[in-house]
Amino acid sequence: MSYLRVPPVLEGEPDPGRVARHIFGAPDWRRRGAPGLFELGWAWQAVHYLVTGDPWDGRQPEADVVCGGRLLTEDGADELGMDVIFLAPDRVKPTADHLAATPFAKVAGRFDPAAMAKAGVQDAGRLDGAARDKMLKPAYEGLTRFFAAAAAEGQAVYKVMA
Repeated sequence: MSYLRVPPVLEGEPDPGRVARHIFGAPDWRRRGAPGLFELGWAWQAVHYLVTGDPWDGRQPEADVVCGGRLLTEDGADELGMDVIFLAPDRVKPTADHLAATPFAKVAGRFDPAAMAKAGVQDAGRLDGAARDKMLKPAYEGLTRFFAAAAAEGQAVYKVMA
């Protein structure tokens, strides 16, 4: 999963669906968006589980860290070759505030690869005891910084599953 911080209106276009097609329709979107890009990678669902305690659901603003937002590509995934989730600026700020107020140590207690696998967390079987601090903690801290920057600049967040 990749995250991209984007102004709420891009090149005069306010519609998130058209913005998504403009950005993600270009093959070099990662390079062009690099300053506002955060790569969570394959551990996205494990991070969601740590934050919410559930593999898919959760309350706002916790769920907005990973899975929450508006799916823009339900009918356009074939066109772009990826799913794109849009999180409006008015949801970015509460998410950033939640992350800032919730240190990793507070969610780390949910780390249990066996329980995560039983709950259906994708790739939980790839997690070993060291993954919590070696991979998930830096990912969580990176997301905290990413959302703080997006909130400070009044940006929207686009999440991409490719």
